[in-house]
Amino acid sequence: MVENGKKIILFDGVCNLCNNSVLFVIKRDKKDLFRYASLQSEVGQQLVRERGIDTSQVDSIILIEPGVAYFTKSDAALEIAQHLGGLWKLSAVFTWIPKSVRDVVYDFVARNRYKWYGKKDACMVPTPELRAKFLG
Repeated sequence: MVENGKKIILFDGVCNLCNNSVLFVIKRDKKDLFRYASLQSEVGQQLVRERGIDTSQVDSIILIEPGVAYFTKSDAALEIAQHLGGLWKLSAVFTWIPKSVRDVVYDFVARNRYKWYGKKDACMVPTPELRAKFLG
């Protein structure tokens, strides 16, 4: 499904914040490490099912390292930032904050993301040049 060594970012395809975050990562992913799928897509649904992830509890971002592990909520965001290199590596300082505390903040933003950033009627359709980065 995905090339060896690539990591998969699952995201809420109708969330403006999530879509903008994906575009942010794409722009900074100099090593072409990430592939993307919306949680609403067939591929996204298959990937969460295979891992037993409850999308009623995690519905905004999931990072999957095929055959290795998956990360959710603040862990996913911090893991993605680490792979962007440069100054983004400094985000590692936030791993010193307990996950339970980080996830309270993450959940607060996730709960309010539609109210603050808006929502699309349908998932983002990638441009032809970005299409190869998206699964399914």
